[in-house]
Amino acid sequence: MKGPLFYAKILLFGEYGIIKDSKGLAIPFNSYKGALKSANNLSGEAQKSNESLAKFYNYLANLNSDLVSFDLISLKKDIENGMYFDSSIPQGYGVGSSGALVASIYDQYANDKITVLENLTRDKLLTLKQTFSLMESFFHGKSSGLDPLNSYLSLPILINSKENIEPAGIPSQKEGKGAVFLLDSEQIGETEPMVNIFMNKMKNEGFRKMISEEFSLHTDACIEDFLKGNVSSLFGNVKKLSKVVLANFKPMIPSAFHKVWEKGIQTNDYYLKLCGSGGGGYILGFTEDYQKAKNTLKDYKLELVYRF
Repeated sequence: MKGPLFYAKILLFGEYGIIKDSKGLAIPFNSYKGALKSANNLSGEAQKSNESLAKFYNYLANLNSDLVSFDLISLKKDIENGMYFDSSIPQGYGVGSSGALVASIYDQYANDKITVLENLTRDKLLTLKQTFSLMESFFHGKSSGLDPLNSYLSLPILINSKENIEPAGIPSQKEGKGAVFLLDSEQIGETEPMVNIFMNKMKNEGFRKMISEEFSLHTDACIEDFLKGNVSSLFGNVKKLSKVVLANFKPMIPSAFHKVWEKGIQTNDYYLKLCGSGGGGYILGFTEDYQKAKNTLKDYKLELVYRF
């Protein structure tokens, strides 16, 4: 048994903001992927994955949701027969490892599933997102459902608000000097504690004001620039966003990277922002000159995501 491939995702813009209903833009990231497989003798990661799937099965079996039901008999049998999720997507890195797993289980076992090939109306997209949110909550405690949605559709997705999402056309990549890249913090990040920190901060009126008046504003401007291909304006807005994140999201930035973050803003060689919930994993970088950024960040592992 070998299921179809599901890819990682990158939330280019909108981390944390989307919890509070501002815009977001997520794109598939094809460098990492996963698929359901099975083996007779499991060991190591495959065995861990199989045990995790057994727990996930128990969660799905007790869902009692009007949104979705599963072929639980087949799912249970396949898990007992050594099914696991074979994935190259790093866990705790903010690129959607649990999202790809959720998408693959839905694809294989959901009854009356919404398929990628049908006409994806806004209602169908919303139903998918709500279904995935329900499923992925098993892994994170609270999930927007966006990671699995992105992985399942393998399309860029524009989040206008919680109730309004649509597939987005992004400009095709150019062979320019500019780039979006990932910087590896070489630390694992846990989503749930970071989201809890954010939710606690949201109790503070000043923080809420900053989210609506600065963070969301810069995020929305970045998304608009990116979708329209306004590259020069984009970098100005990313710089503003990077400053706001450094000033207000310190706990989500690994402490070893506070100075690196600051240096990018001061030199304009690159600008950093959170990739997912932060706390470790990848940090997202934007630069007008990828070669220059690579030289400045030569002590770190970088991965190219998109070229301008």
